[in-house]
Order: sequence, then C-alpha cells, then structure tokens
Amino acid sequence: MIVYLAKRLGIGLMTLLLASAAVFAVMEILPGDPAQLMLGMNASPDAIEALRQQMGLNDPLVWRYLSWIGGLIVGDFGRSVTYSSPVLDLIAERAVVSLPLALMSLALLVAIAIPVGIFAAARRGRFGDVSVMSITQLGVAVPNFWFALLLVYVFAVWLRLVPSGGFPGWNAGLWPGVKALLLPSIALALPQAAILARVTRGAMLEVLGEDYIRTARAKGMPRNVVLWRHALRNAMIPVLTIIGMQFAFLLAGTLIIENVFYLPGLGRLLFQAITQRDLIVVEGLIMLLVASVIVVNLVVDLAYGVVDPRLRTRQ
Repeated sequence: MIVYLAKRLGIGLMTLLLASAAVFAVMEILPGDPAQLMLGMNASPDAIEALRQQMGLNDPLVWRYLSWIGGLIVGDFGRSVTYSSPVLDLIAERAVVSLPLALMSLALLVAIAIPVGIFAAARRGRFGDVSVMSITQLGVAVPNFWFALLLVYVFAVWLRLVPSGGFPGWNAGLWPGVKALLLPSIALALPQAAILARVTRGAMLEVLGEDYIRTARAKGMPRNVVLWRHALRNAMIPVLTIIGMQFAFLLAGTLIIENVFYLPGLGRLLFQAITQRDLIVVEGLIMLLVASVIVVNLVVDLAYGVVDPRLRTRQ
C-alpha cells in the first residue's frame, strides 16, 4: 500500500510541476502589457513602468518563474495589485463559499445518480429504464447556466422559496448560508448527475451479467442484497473514476454559476482577476484548482484499492 501511495504522489507532483509551467507560459504569451491594461490607455509611462516594477515584469522570465514556484512551495502566492492584498488571503476569503458549494454539489450528484443508475439497471428495457434514460439524456444536453436561470425563475422569482443570488455569509447562520447555496449546488449537480447515472447503469448492467450474480439469484438471495451488496461494489471502479473527473467539472462550473447567482467565491474571483488582468491572482487560482483535482484523483485512486483490494497488489 505504501508503494501504491508513493507512486500516486509522485505522479501528482509531476503533474503539478508540468501544470505550473503550462500556466505560467500561457500567462506570458497573452497579448498586451498587463501593467498598461490595468492602468488604462491614458496612463503615463512613469506610472506604467512603476507598476511593471511592482509586478516584477522587468525581471528575467526564468527568474520570475522560479520565484513564483518557490513562493508556491512555501505558501506565498504573491500579492494582488488590484486588491492590494495577499493572494492567499483572497483565496481563503472566497473558499468558504466555493468549497461548500462544490461539496454540496458532489453530495447531491452522488445521492441522486447512483440510486437512479441502479434503478434503471434493475429494470433494463422496461418503462422505468426508458424513462430514466430519457430524462438523463435531457440532463446531459441542458447547459448548467441555462438550468440555473430556470431554477432562479421558478424557485426564487415565482415561488419565492430561496434567494435569487448573493451570499449572507456564514456569520448569519448555517441555514441562511446553505439556503443561499442550494440553487447553485442543484444547478451544478443535476447535469453531472445525469452523466453519472448513465455510467452507473452501464457498469451495473455489465456486472449483473456475470456468473456469480446469476448464481446468487439462483440460490434465492434477495434482489436488493444482490444489487446493493454484490453488484454495486464490483461496479464502483468506473463510477469512482467519473466522480473524480466530475469534481473537476464542478470546480470549473463555479466560474459560471457563481456569476449567475452573484456568489463571492473563487469562480467569481477568477473571472474578476481575468478581466482586470491581475496575473498573479489568476495563476494562483488556477494552480489551486489543478492541485485540488490532483488531490481528488489521488483519493479516487486510494478508493480503488478499498473497493477492490486486488488492485493494491498489482501496483
């Protein structure tokens, strides 16, 4: 197990290093002078030069990259010129919105998709299966931002059950905060739940055709026991893979959803930093998202070993 974990950690660190080089290179090849874009076209040359010096844009390219990487290693993400604040403080302030939103969305999509996928697989070719697959096909086709606007109209404007946007802060209480994140989490979760439900159904159908499942049924084992105790465990490998990939989609989806619902989260911060050309904030946020995806994939890899112990011995 230690070798298995060490290999996964090594792959994750190498991926993070390559991602940092790619992110830095992309930020460098963007057209325009970041200092001039931030100050405006009417800014004086002295002001532009002073801002370039403050941002370190006059330093050699390699030195700037190494300095940036060294800062990330020790937890120094740099200082935002736009907000006049350390980037890490900005991230910590916004993460209290985005992280609960992503976790709520992940919990919702798993709670919805896996039972729905099992339900459809257990009724293959029947009305329940056809109905579920038709609905999930619609869920795959509908963009999450359009679905978010529909949710706002129905539940916030028409029924007035939840706020249409904004975030009161966790100081206002747990329920007001959860209530403000409820519609955004549903808007993020349901399109991804449609995908996961279809994957779960396919994995379950493959497992239900195995000999040991037929043997269990022939011995009179209850149907629910066969489905939930035996078939589901062996169908979880592809399901866990998709869940790990979907967490990355949930994090990326906050860029749109947080702007639709006017949430002060990481997605909105990234959007504002891009429009203001605050490169140090953009680089720090993207690296944080990449690191989050790597950590989630590492957790998924470890979950493989829990679900199927044979995988640990093959590493």
